[in-house]
Parts: sequence; structure tokens; C-alpha cells
Amino acid sequence: MRRMSPDVPLLNDYKQDFFLKRFPQTVLGGPRFKLGYCAPPYIYVNQIILFLMPWVWGGLGTLLYQLGILEDYYTASLSGGLMLFAAFFIQFTSLYARNKSMTVERMLTTDILAEEDEHDFTSCAGTETIKFLIPGKKYVANTVLHSFLAGLMCGLGTWYLLPKRISLLYGSTGGAVLLFLFGWMTLCIGEYSLIVNTAAETATFQTQDTYEITPLMRPLYIFFFVSVDLAHRFTVNIPALEQMNQILHILFIFLPFLWALGTLPPPDALFLWAMEQVLEFGLGGSSMSTHLRLLIMFIISAGTAVTSYFIPSTVGVVLFMTGLGFLLSLNLSDMGLVFKRSVTRHRVGTKSKALPSRSEKPFTWKEYLFYIIVLVLALIETSLLHHFAGFSQISKNSPQAIVGYVLVILLIILWILREIQSVCIFGIFRNPFYPKDVQTVTLFLEKQTRLVKIGVVRRILLNLVSPFAMIAFLSLDSSLQGLHSLSVSIGFTRAFRMVWQNTENALLETVIVSVVHLLVSSTDVWWNRSLDTGIRLLLVGIMRDRLIQFISKLQFAVTVLLASWTEKKRRKSTTTLCILNIVFSPFVLVFIVFSALLSSPLLPLFTLPLFLVGFPRPVQIWPGAVGTAACVCADTVYYHQMVPSLTTALQAAMATGSLGLLLPGSHYLGRFQDRLIWIMILECGYTYCCINIKGLELQETSCHTAEAQRVDEVFQSAFEQEYSRICSINEHFGNVLTPCTVLPVKLYSDARNVLSGIIDSHDNLKEFKGDLIKVLVWILVQYCSRRPNVQDVHRTENKGKASLIILPALNASPQSQSPEDTDSLNSEILDDWSDDNVFGDEPTIQKGKEEKDQLKVVSGINLPIPGSVESQGLGDHSIGTVPDNSLYKSVILGYPVVDKGKQKDVTYIPLVEFSCSHSHLLSLPEEWTSNCLPNSKMREMSSLFPEEWYQFVLRQLECFHTEENASNVLEEIAKDRVLKDFYVHAVMTCYFSLFGVDNMVPSPGHILRVYSGVLPWSLALDWLTEKPELFQLALKAFRYTLKLMIDKASLGPIEDFKELTNCLEEYETDWYIGLVSDEKWKEAILQEKPYLFSLGYDPNMGVYTGRVLTLQELLIQVGKLNAEAVRGQWANLSWELLYATNDDEERYSIQAHPLLLRNLTVQAADPPLGYPIYSSKPLHIHLY
Repeated sequence: MRRMSPDVPLLNDYKQDFFLKRFPQTVLGGPRFKLGYCAPPYIYVNQIILFLMPWVWGGLGTLLYQLGILEDYYTASLSGGLMLFAAFFIQFTSLYARNKSMTVERMLTTDILAEEDEHDFTSCAGTETIKFLIPGKKYVANTVLHSFLAGLMCGLGTWYLLPKRISLLYGSTGGAVLLFLFGWMTLCIGEYSLIVNTAAETATFQTQDTYEITPLMRPLYIFFFVSVDLAHRFTVNIPALEQMNQILHILFIFLPFLWALGTLPPPDALFLWAMEQVLEFGLGGSSMSTHLRLLIMFIISAGTAVTSYFIPSTVGVVLFMTGLGFLLSLNLSDMGLVFKRSVTRHRVGTKSKALPSRSEKPFTWKEYLFYIIVLVLALIETSLLHHFAGFSQISKNSPQAIVGYVLVILLIILWILREIQSVCIFGIFRNPFYPKDVQTVTLFLEKQTRLVKIGVVRRILLNLVSPFAMIAFLSLDSSLQGLHSLSVSIGFTRAFRMVWQNTENALLETVIVSVVHLLVSSTDVWWNRSLDTGIRLLLVGIMRDRLIQFISKLQFAVTVLLASWTEKKRRKSTTTLCILNIVFSPFVLVFIVFSALLSSPLLPLFTLPLFLVGFPRPVQIWPGAVGTAACVCADTVYYHQMVPSLTTALQAAMATGSLGLLLPGSHYLGRFQDRLIWIMILECGYTYCCINIKGLELQETSCHTAEAQRVDEVFQSAFEQEYSRICSINEHFGNVLTPCTVLPVKLYSDARNVLSGIIDSHDNLKEFKGDLIKVLVWILVQYCSRRPNVQDVHRTENKGKASLIILPALNASPQSQSPEDTDSLNSEILDDWSDDNVFGDEPTIQKGKEEKDQLKVVSGINLPIPGSVESQGLGDHSIGTVPDNSLYKSVILGYPVVDKGKQKDVTYIPLVEFSCSHSHLLSLPEEWTSNCLPNSKMREMSSLFPEEWYQFVLRQLECFHTEENASNVLEEIAKDRVLKDFYVHAVMTCYFSLFGVDNMVPSPGHILRVYSGVLPWSLALDWLTEKPELFQLALKAFRYTLKLMIDKASLGPIEDFKELTNCLEEYETDWYIGLVSDEKWKEAILQEKPYLFSLGYDPNMGVYTGRVLTLQELLIQVGKLNAEAVRGQWANLSWELLYATNDDEERYSIQAHPLLLRNLTVQAADPPLGYPIYSSKPLHIHLY
């Protein structure tokens, strides 16, 4: 068990020791005889006494009964009472030990993992000993309940195993002794797990036993066996019940083995599984997408069957069954929800916020009308046929037989129309009618036109013709002529429901019953004599389902054998298992048959050809609600975006039959580029289907990649490869994946390009600097033109008042430059970040910032504060004379530090006014107009400002489209020198901030850092980062410029300003250019931006990369998975992780295998056992 190969363990050393300690405890029901460390003998003696205690009390009562002192029921009461007292004593002893505070010293050990299980036992009845032997219950209610159940189980068990009773049942004393001895072993195991210490069960459904349900598992089955015996005791002699009691008495002694092997389900899984089985095969329903829906539907459906039994009129019964069968097969919950929303919206008068998601299409009034018409027609047909048609036994010329012939023809036609919709027929032969070599959506849709028309015909036959034909067959049945029995009510309630709930399966069952009755017409046959048509349909439905399961499980078992044999690295270690499977193949077949009868997964232990029968569980496999858990990451958004379009494509494919027969529990796998989509059908009904869509991880591991490549090979051979023969064989028939169809889905294609030769080109980087200024101008102008105040104010014309603005003068009178002014930038950097300041106070820039805040308080006082510009040159124009408007407020802070001793280059702040009355509408926000660079530096950089481009951008604006003379207004604004100086200050300051001190050609590393939002340090950095909106605009301009550089290098240079404007407008509307890690990247994907671009760096290859996502309609290849292969591997996953706790990331059962797709199947399991990165809520698809 240890290893299959030197590299891939089944169980590592620690887990193997843990398993060898846990499994004997599971077999015995809780006693821990293998501890892994030395314990005092009284620990083992105490456990043996507690284990045999029920046998002592039961043996005492049995002895008194055998001696004739007590009657059997008094014997049971005595044993039960003694056990009840013992159970309460045990529980209160545990409670006392837990409440008693005591310091316990741990034994020193070098094994950290084993230290958790070691205890320091001080005495036979010490607190630590009691807590070890009897852990106790978490809830007081369970303490009382479990104690009463222990007493009841001991009393009834004593009655169940009385030797005289067993001797009478079998007529053998020797057999009675054996059953008595081993039967009490079973009872002792059940009692110990209930009141002393509960063992970990191999059949684990929930990840956590919150409400202590596990202790009830073994007593539950004991009570079931006892209840059959009690029914046999107190009822009239029924041969079937007596035989069943005899079989169960023998099976009773094997219960510990069934518990240890995990064949019997825990109570919660048993409850859900039983409801599903009864609902589907006894009441004609379907498994539900949620546990609550399952419970509600089960209660309603059971109530329908019971109510039909008490309706006295035969016509009334038929109408009731037909109407309720149709209504219950609809998606009533969604219809009611839509109706409730519409009523709420009508009352409120506004649109409701709780609208259906994009992935689900809401109901329309046409659908309601369609359902009403179908219901009325069905009721009319049923009542007329039942009332006026004559009833007779089915014969070759009877009306029912004629309808049966029609049903046979319908079944053949529907089967043919369904098979030609898929790429493979029976999964073996390639369909010659399916479009060949399709790789584009347009070509596929053209070639699929005929199949779509055939699909429409099939849907009409399936949704309208077939149900009415089957209703006619059922209405003409003679079993409904007279007073009906309980079997008639159950059988026909199911039959009338199945007609709508699962039309294809109902059609097959009806045809089989009709054909068998025509072929075996003798009334002496049990099939015709004892069974009515409803019960025959029920039995045929069960046999059909179990036969399909048997074939799927057999195929899965063969695939596991082939997978183990074809693994060359492990062939030596798996050869023995393969040979044993072949030699003992009859026993393997028995396991498969037993698994199919129970509708439980066939569990391959460690995914090896070592098969066990897993415990029955609901179709969903996992206990949690669907879609509530996923390992969300950055790639989740790609699946989230594609789900609505994928749902629409699945709707068309399911309606035409391209995905085959739709059954709850079916699994499909979709593939596109690096995306793997896992689709599971949860629920089916009339014209609807409920599914769950999961997305697997995009960061492919080696195992993930190996299996993904095999998936690609399977799909390529089916959809893209040309075949010379008409009906060629599917090359990958043995794989668990069978190709079905391709779906046109609107999603993002992912292209990654290496930017070598572009981003590191000196010429491109040189042009980058000039283009950046142009893009900054365009973005700032566009931002100002689209502000809300522009749209609100541009209709009002300011007349008679000039706009006054205080502007830092750029074109001051020429002055001689001092060395301090020329080198001001470098000197400030050296002063601020000198060695003396590393561990001292903050740099002077920060001090200046604090002093600016102080200046704001006394803005009318002229104070010479270091780090700010002195306002002594304002003259008569004081700050108080400026109009009190937020747009015209003076900004006197943020200027470069000037040496007070030298006033040769002092910057004066004159009052200026716009030459155009509309210029203020395009003016920058006031906080963006301040200058933080030396005046000489700004004059030097202003020469780079593209004035022609600036005027061109202004003339192209459309914010004045309501003005009659809009072109003249824009022309005046373009000539406004004051407005231009505003933009020069803002643009060149942003430009300086993006490139830092060094004004040289940027390096590719610098481009990547700034693109990522990491700007180099400069005087303007703090100024820019304090303005988040401007910072984001500057960053966006930088990213647009990079994209422009790449496009120019790839597509050619920009011819003129108009082409550049068009290019930038395309970036603004159709592109998101940023980082994959940005939150806006996810928002852009969900908003379905046509294109997304991101710059990156591959450290392994040492190259810069560009990633482009393009939204387009592309083809997703979809195949159907073997449902039993998925269930079996998920059952093994649950056993390995929840019982064996084998969570080793390199364990054998998670290794890639191209036949089984082990790694992908494990990923698709629900968390915490699996790790899909996306899981949708149950999605209801309308099929029409």
C-alpha cells in the first residue's frame, strides 16, 4: 500500500500509520486498541468492558428468557432499562470529567505529529483516562437522546436475537447460536459508537459533523433490521416478509463489514438519496438542483399520489393526474419568482432591482400562454378518450395498440434525429452528416443550417407530439376503468408525470411495455396477470436506469484496468491487480451489479483496479449548495463573463439534441484555448433544464497540461481532422470523454506576443516621448470637455465680465540666470536626499508641504515662508480682489524653493484673463494649475508643447454642438493664450513626473515600471500623487502612448492628426489598457470591452510581452463525460481526503492520466476537496 513507484506515493509514511490506527477503530465502532504509543493496560481493559457492557445486560435478559423466568417483551424491557441506566451513567461521568479542571502534563516526544494523540494517564479512573475513553457529546440534547436510543436499541436487539426466536425462524439450533454470537457483536459495535466513542466512518458525506449525526448511523441500520422483524411478528403470515426477515438476520452479522467498507450511507446522505430515488422512480419526478427544492417537490408529489387514491371518479382521477403531472414538471419556482417580481414592479411603479441575471432568460407572456394551451389540450384529450373510448385488453387491433405502433415510430424517428445532431453516433462512429473541419463560427453556422432545421422538427415531435401520444396510450388503458387500487394510483401518477418530466425516457418505457404486451399476450403470465400498466412502466423505468448504470460502470471499470495497464512506469506494480481482476472477474461483476442496483458509485480505491461499492448518495455528490464555493482568483472573471453567452449556446444545443440524452447527473467538458469548462446537469423537466457551470484553473500544472493536451487531441480528431471513410471509428473511444458538438460562444481570446524589437528600439522610444505629450494633451482636453459642468454651463454665455485668472508667468522679462537657478533641480534633490538626512527629519519637500497647509489658513497675509513663493509682487491686485469663484481662485502654492537672498529670478503672479468668454469651460481644475517646477525648467520644457496638435484637438471637440457658431467658438478658444498656458503647465508637469530627473530616452525597464504605476522620484511626484484623478489620467496617457508605439511598429506610422485622433478615440471606446491585476481590468471584462491590453515581463525568457484579449464569437468544443467515471473518482476523492486524510499534493490518485482525466476530475470537485476557480449558481435553461 505504501508506494506504487519511488516518486508517487499512495499513502506517505505518516498517513499510513494514521490509517492503520484509524481503520481498526472503524471496524470495531470506536475502541482504540492501536494507539501508536505505550499506554497502561487498564486503558485497553476499560475499553473492553465498555464494549461488552450491552452484551452483559442483553445476555442477562436472554438467560432469564431461556430459563422461562421472563417473557420475551419483559426480557427486552429489562435489558433496555439496564442499558439506559448505564448509558446515562457513562454520559454523566464524561460530563463530570470534562468540567473538572485538572492540569495534565504531556509526555515528552520527538515526534511532533504523534504528540497530538499522546496522553498522560494517571489512574484507572482519572480525569484524563475518562476524557480519552468517553469524549462525550457537544450538546445536552444529544446526551439525552443518544442515551435513550442506546437503551431502546439494547432492548429491541435482545428481542431480535433471542435464540428460541432464531431457531423457530430457521429450524436450526447451530445456526441460531452463530447468529446470536455474531449478532451481539454487531449490537455492541452499534452501542459503543452511540454512547462511548464514535469512530470515523469510511462513509463520510459531510466534511464536518456539526450536529453529531455520525453516531446515529449504525443504530439507524440496526433499528431498520429490527423493524422488519417486528413487522413479521405482529402481522399475519406473509411469506415475502418472512423470507425477507430470514435474509436480514443473516445479513445482520455482516453489518460491521459493510460499515467498515463504507457501503452503507450516513443518515443525511441516505435521506437525500432515498427522496431522490422515490421521487424519480416512484413519483415520476427528477432530482432537484437544491435540497430544499427536493424536499418540497417530494412532499407535493407524494401528496399528489395519495390524493389521487381518494378521488372517487375515474374521469376525475385521470384529469387530476394529467393536470398535476404537467404542472409539477414545469419550473414552477422560477415562474412564481418572475410573477412575484412583475407584481412588485407593478405596485411600486419602478423597475425592480432584483432582475434575473444575464445568464438566465426570464419568462415571457408567450410562454405562459403556451403552457396554458398545452394543459387545456391535454385535459381535453384525456377526458374525451377516457370517457368515450371503449376499454379492452390490449390486442393487435385495439386503439391502445394502434397508439403503441405510433409511439414505436416516434421513438425511432426521435432517436435518429438526436443521433445525427452529435459528431459521434453511439460515441463510436463519426457522424457523416455533422459539419466537417469547422474552425470559424461563420463557416460552422452555414454548415449547420440543415441540422438546425432537423433539430426544430425533433423538438416539435418531442415537446408536443410525443406527450399527447403517450397521454392517449395511458388514457385508453383498461386499468383506469374501474375502481383503482393503491398500485394504480402510484403507477399512473408516475406515468402521467413522466410524460412531461422526462419525455424521451417515458417514450422508451411506454414502447417497451407496449411491445412486450403485444408479444406476450397470455394472461397466465405474471407480467400480464398481476401488474397494471402503471406498475409495469415503473419497473421498466427502474430496469432501464439500472441497466444504463451497469453499462457505464462496466465501461469505467474496463477503463481503469486499461489505465493501470498502460502506465509503463507502474506496470510492474499494477500487473498483479490487473491479473486478479481478470481471474476474479465474476466477483468484480457482482460488485458492479450491486453498485448499479444501489445506484451508488463504483469506487476504485486510489483510482487503482481495486473496486469497492461506494455508499449511495444524491446526484449532486456533494452535500453543500451548488455554486456557493469556489477558489476565486484573478482568472475567475473570464468564466464569469462567458457564462451568459455559453448558457445561450447550451440552450440551442440541448434543444436540438446535440448533447445527447439530458439526464440529471450528466457531466460535460468544454475546451477553448486554456479554458476548461465543466458542466453538470442538476435537474430536468418539461422545456427546461438546470445546470451548474464550473471553470477550472488557467495556470496549468504539469498534470493539468498533460490531460488538457489529451482533451485537445480528442476534440481535434473529432472536429478538425478529415476522414476518408464516411463512417470512421472514433480513435479515442476508450476515453471517458466522448465529443458531442461545438458551441458558438462570445468570449475573450487570449493572445500573448513578444515585444522584442519594439519596446527596446531606440527610434521607437525616442518617438514615444513626443507622442506622450500629444496623448497627454488629448486626454486632458477630452477630460475637461466631458466634465458635467461643461454640459450644464456651455448653453449660458458670459457677457460684460472678463474672466480673471492668476497664472504663473511663463514669459517673464528676460533675466540673467544664476547658477542656483540653472542647477536648482539637482541641488534640491541632493539637499533633500543627502546622507545627513537619511536617519534625520523628513526632507524639506515634506516641510514645505506642511507649511503650505499653514499658509492656507492665513491666505491674506504675506509671509516669507521657506518652500513657498513670496507674494510681494502682487501690487494692488490683492487676493481679496479676485472674484469669489472656485474656477478663478488664485493658486500661489507649490512653486519651487527660491533662495531669499537672491531675487533675480523671482516668479511673479500677474492677474490674467481669458481672451474668450467660453475658455473657462475647458479650463483645468484649479488644483491642477499650480506649478512645482523651477521657472527656468518650465520655460525649457514648454518648447516641447505641440501647439498645432493642441489647436487641432480643440477644434475637433463636440461639446458645443448646440451652439449655432460652434466652430467660431472653438476657434476662439484655440487662440486663447491663457488657456494654452494652463495646459502647458499641467501637461509638461505630468510629462516631467513620468520621466523623472533624467530627460534621456527611456529604457524598456522604465517603460514597464511607469506602465505598472511605479513612477520615478522627482519634485513633481508628490504634487502629482496628491491629485489622484490627474495621476490616473497621466498614467492612462502613458499606457495609451505605449499601445500607440506598438501599433505604429506593427501597422505603420501615423499619417496625420486625424488618424491619430481616430486611434486615440478607438483606445478610449474599444480598449482597456492597463494591468491584469487592476480591478478595472475585471470591470472591463464584465462590461465586455472589445479589446484589452496589458504589458508584462517574462523573467524566464528575459523578454517583454504584450497580452491582448479580443472579444469575439468563437467555437467551444464540448464532449460528454462518463458520469460513472466522475462519480467513482469523486467517491474515491471523498474517501481519501475525509477518511484517510491523504491530502498529499503528489499522491497517486491525483496524477494525470489521459484516459481517466484524473487531475481534471479532482479539480472539478466542490471545495474543499476540489478547487474550481468558478462555480455558477444553478442556471435554468429554457428548451424550446
